[in-house]
Amino acid sequence: MDYDSQNRTLPHNPLKAIVAPRPIGWISAMDRDGRLNLAPYSFFNAVADDMVAFSSSGRKDAMTFAESGGDFVCNLASHPLREAMNDSSAPLPRGESEFAFAGLATAPSRKVRSPRVAGAAAAIECRWLQTVPLRPLDGSEPTNFLVIGQVVSIYIDDRFVADGRVDTAAMEPILRGGYFDYFRITPENRFEMHRPKGGGDFKRP
Repeated sequence: MDYDSQNRTLPHNPLKAIVAPRPIGWISAMDRDGRLNLAPYSFFNAVADDMVAFSSSGRKDAMTFAESGGDFVCNLASHPLREAMNDSSAPLPRGESEFAFAGLATAPSRKVRSPRVAGAAAAIECRWLQTVPLRPLDGSEPTNFLVIGQVVSIYIDDRFVADGRVDTAAMEPILRGGYFDYFRITPENRFEMHRPKGGGDFKRP
């Protein structure tokens, strides 16, 4: 089967089902006036050792608040918080708190103004670096924007740190698939592989 924008042989674009599962950037941001926004973004990832990025379809509040306030926080979306994460995606009017709507408490960040989700197992504090308009091939006005931030501090719940390593699986992150699908990481589905000699930067004990 072949699929492209001209040959729509499937009812839905399969890209999100193929590039999956994807980490979820649960972005909290505060604008210069102190208004808060919290929303999940599945077009999200680390893009360097100390940088992360998320893509906004349209100029949504997480992006504009990050630009206005100069920072944002990427909260870990985990299985215990899955319903709250989903609730925070509701299209609320600007100024109405997704934290309150989803029944979540805030906690102060260490190095940025934007707060983190108090119950999140981990949170990545970022300074906003730039927003890159993603202009399509036809040269039309961009409708998607890549928001890039530099990591300045990371919060990790002490329960998930052992022997100097973060236990990712114990935090039970949830990942986004296509359609209405999500995936869950657990200790049972973890496996380990070591790179060839000289590959990677993690020093084995």
